[in-house]
Amino acid sequence: MNTERIFEEFPAPSYRGTQQQALRDIRDAFAAGNDVVLVRAPTGSGKSLLARAIAGCAQRADEGDPSDATGAYYTTPQVSQLDDVAADDLLADLNVIRGKSNYTCILPEERDTPVNQAPCVRERGYDCSVKHRCPYFSDRAIASNREIAAMTLAYFMQTAGSEVFRKRDVVVVDEAHGLAEWAEMYATIQLGPRTVPFWDDLRVPEVDSVERAVRYAESLAQTCTRRKDDLLAQDSLSPGDVRERDRLQELIGELEWFVSDFRDPQSPTTWLVDQSEPRARDAGADEGDADGDEPRGGPLTIKPMNPEKYLQHTVWGRGNKFALLSATILNKAAFCRQVGLDPDDVALVDVEHTFPVENRPLYDVTQGKMTYEERDETTPKIARTIVRLMQHHPDEKGLVHAHSYDIQERLADLLADFGVGDRIRTHDRDGRDAELEAWKASDEPDVFLSVKMEEALDLKGDLCRWQVLCKAPFLNTGDSRVAHRLEQGQWAWYYRTTLRTVIQACGRVVRAPDDYGATYLADSSLVDCFERARTDMPEWFEAQVDRMTRPDLPTFEPQAALSGTVSGGGSGVADGSSRTGRSNTTDSQRSNGTDRGSSRSRRSRKSSRSSPLADVWDTDE
Repeated sequence: MNTERIFEEFPAPSYRGTQQQALRDIRDAFAAGNDVVLVRAPTGSGKSLLARAIAGCAQRADEGDPSDATGAYYTTPQVSQLDDVAADDLLADLNVIRGKSNYTCILPEERDTPVNQAPCVRERGYDCSVKHRCPYFSDRAIASNREIAAMTLAYFMQTAGSEVFRKRDVVVVDEAHGLAEWAEMYATIQLGPRTVPFWDDLRVPEVDSVERAVRYAESLAQTCTRRKDDLLAQDSLSPGDVRERDRLQELIGELEWFVSDFRDPQSPTTWLVDQSEPRARDAGADEGDADGDEPRGGPLTIKPMNPEKYLQHTVWGRGNKFALLSATILNKAAFCRQVGLDPDDVALVDVEHTFPVENRPLYDVTQGKMTYEERDETTPKIARTIVRLMQHHPDEKGLVHAHSYDIQERLADLLADFGVGDRIRTHDRDGRDAELEAWKASDEPDVFLSVKMEEALDLKGDLCRWQVLCKAPFLNTGDSRVAHRLEQGQWAWYYRTTLRTVIQACGRVVRAPDDYGATYLADSSLVDCFERARTDMPEWFEAQVDRMTRPDLPTFEPQAALSGTVSGGGSGVADGSSRTGRSNTTDSQRSNGTDRGSSRSRRSRKSSRSSPLADVWDTDE
């Protein structure tokens, strides 16, 4: 790594804020002999540009021995972040490669077929006449041969051990604050009807210990191998067969990794096993070592905690030098312990926040706690507060962080009942991105009720001027990993993780030094979290908290909340007829919950059962 190139590798024509000083500090940190440098850079400081400069310092092919690792990887867990990189002209030399499912076959009769289901993977010995023009293999060849390859963290981890994407000199991980959680999620094994193709044929035992789960995993891996070999013996496969073959191969690898890691006495990983109740079904064929008289069990989730060995294989073994960038690596020592690094071998570079604190105010509009027990009482109060904020911001777009689809649905119904539904937009799981883009593209001052959009969302300028945090984003204490850590007294970790998400959310609406946007806190548990996590709070965010006040809002008057939605003069109450893509909504429809926003949020309720990380996790190889 040649850090003396860091300034010439900076891709922008000029520096903004403290970028030049940040590059100087990063250069000095690597020059001091550190293999890993954490770069704590606030929202809007241009992390992607800093990342490009660091990647450009990687050793080149003509600078060392043929056996030396050269080039760089740029990776980020957020799919949207990778999209932003691909669209940025200043980052044009970051060659992006995505998972196969993101590419479509170019054969005339297969133009609607994803590459991971194309004839080349369906038919034995298939000789593709256009492989040299295949969009996936072309992008992969380009990325593997250029100086900087850019990909999602999922794809990066999946290609560990690949002959195509070998070890490189420099690895840059953007938005790295959740690296441990992403690794834990990615190494988690789900065994159930949606993940095991022949689940209904299995006799699943009751699993009362990790040791019992290991024995069952060994047996299941053998069964998967036999079924996979049967598929491989066929000359031609259907698209469904291809999906099953690939899933079986993936599942075999997961199970074998779990067994190997558990039996490795040197592995620091702690494994937890959760099992659901068995669902009603007909008796299936006996499989594995489950005795026919043994009680039947349900779907299994096998979870690793702090999978250092896994990260060593998928991340730390992939490069010589590492730069990890984020606005919210709040505690260096704790972060290093979680990802298997020695804090003494890691440098931390702090980038100064250059956005005026008065441009990013926090306001206390707390209405009570949003715990499960108190939600019924608090949610209507928050809905009334949102109406008053709509009155306060009649001509400006707003974002409401609903935290869950259940809260989103409740708020949508209440706001419709109050008569302000014409200014409200929601989304479900499937229409998430489309609804977000439609809201951003609209010139109307609509309020978007969002779920899990605290990160990787750029709402610069008039795209959004105010936002509401409806609930403190505490981790679910019913999750066995969370419960295990809290049983060990790791409450500082619990509050620090919540604070991290809040800080990320606060950065969505202020994206430049001359930008401005207000954040309103509606859950009183947020204020409590600030006090409990104060020691881990960055100085620039602490300044926001210290300036927090309670605003003087208008008296609750729903009709006034619609004044900004009228295209002409009149009473200030929108009738819906001038709203782009909106139909008229009657009072009876609102009271019955049949307006567009309510029906959409009802459809999305089942999505809340999935991991919120799945919304941004690209898992195709």
